Amino acid sequence: EDQLPASEALKHTVDRFLPYWFDQIVPSIKAGKNVLICAHGNSLRALVKHLDSVSEEDILELNIPTGIPLVYELDENLKPTRHYYLGDQEAAKKAAEAVANQSASRRGD
Repeated sequence: EDQLPASEALKHTVDRFLPYWFDQIVPSIKAGKNVLICAHGNSLRALVKHLDSVSEEDILELNIPTGIPLVYELDENLKPTRHYYLGDQEAAKKAAEAVANQSASRRGD
């Protein structure tokens, strides 16, 4: 039966995301533009994994809160100098915990 998968493996997301990063986003940043990326879940994990060189094991433990902007400041080599959530940091922490709890309940933890 041909059905669409319910989710996408992180590896596939990274494989799909990185060409777009290098072909579209990097040139815009190098041109001095501020770039806004609207995404969630594995798409943001792929970005964070790439920017912060996060291991396969560690990225699976990363819970990015839904609906709270994550800001990255990059140097001239596009390496992160700082990243933070906009707004109330305690609210961001609670939202990340909520994402972790959703993931745990889906796994049956």
